[in-house]
Formats: sequence, structure tokens, C-alpha cells
Amino acid sequence: MGMAERGPRERMVFSAAQLIRREGVASTGMREVAAHAGAPRGSLQHYFPGGKEQLVNEAVGWAGRYAGNRVARFLAALPEPTPSGLFARMVRQWTDEYETAGFAGGCPVAAATVDCAETAASTRKAASDAFATWTGPVARALADMGVPEDRSEALATLMISALEGAVLIARAERDVRALTTVARELGPLLDAAVGEDPRTRNGREQA
Repeated sequence: MGMAERGPRERMVFSAAQLIRREGVASTGMREVAAHAGAPRGSLQHYFPGGKEQLVNEAVGWAGRYAGNRVARFLAALPEPTPSGLFARMVRQWTDEYETAGFAGGCPVAAATVDCAETAASTRKAASDAFATWTGPVARALADMGVPEDRSEALATLMISALEGAVLIARAERDVRALTTVARELGPLLDAAVGEDPRTRNGREQA
């Protein structure tokens, strides 16, 4: 959905998410968000009476829903859905961005966590909820592919943790190396979990 089709409120939330992922929360001001969204400054107060904290929290929530909703699109694009194929698509979203647009952008949820987790309890909660909103569809997709229920949630957490860490390293190095590495290294491990019998896991859980 392009900027033009969004309503003014949604445009501001989207703009806040874009600015937060590039600048972080501290450097993203209401004035910048209004300018990015092409909205009058006064409309921010109208839509977000809770001020910047409310806007940041909604931007974080938007980002979690966006990531969660993309899972279905990634699956639809795969000729045959596999855990490694899904993870490769999740990673490719970032390598494509970095190779075409540079390394300025990161994950808005991660940025808000780093900037606000200790200062704004509501933002930490928004970030935690956003990760759950993203992890849920990934875990369900893995379960649908035949990963045992008790592992699908754990592997979804592993995939998102690896992706977030690789995004951070890629931005530091100005290189997609970390992203292509996690996709290559985790792929076989993820696929090996399909159809695994939990009783023959050699006590891996206890390790």
C-alpha cells in the first residue's frame, strides 16, 4: 500500500516507523514525523494525545504486524514451502534493501527496544508484543510444514533472533555478509526439524 492510499493517522504511524528505524527513537521528533507524513503538525496532537510515546508505541506495533503479515507472502512466493526457504525470504528482504538502498535502516522494534526499554515501560511492552506478533505466524508456518509443535515456537524465536542480530552486524559492517551467513548456516538445521519425532531427540531439550 503506497503512502497515498493510507489515511492521515496511518501515514503518521508509518512515517514514525520509517524514521525510528533509521534514526532511533531519541532522534525522531514529532516535527520530523509530521513533515515525513506530509501532515500538519497540529494533527499529531489530535491523533496522538499521548504524545511521542503513544506514536512510538503505535509505530512499533505497526512494525510487528507488518513483519507478521509478510510471512504469508513469503510462503506464497515459495514453490515448495520449507523452513529454510521461509528464512531465506525473511533474510532476503534485508539483503535486497541493503544492496539497493544502503544500510541506513534497521528494525524499528529493535531500535525502540534499545532506546526505550529501560525508560518507557509502555514502549518495552509494545516491543515485546511486536516480537510476539511476528513470532506467532513464523511458528505457525513451521508447524504447518511439519515441525513438531514444541519446536516450532523455539525455532521461530531462533530465526528472528538470528535475523535481528545479523541486521545489526550488517549495518555495522556495511556488508550483507552476516545476513547471508545466518541464512546459509541455519537453513539445514531448520529443515532437519521437519517431521522430527520428539521422542528421539537424544535429550536435546535437557542440554
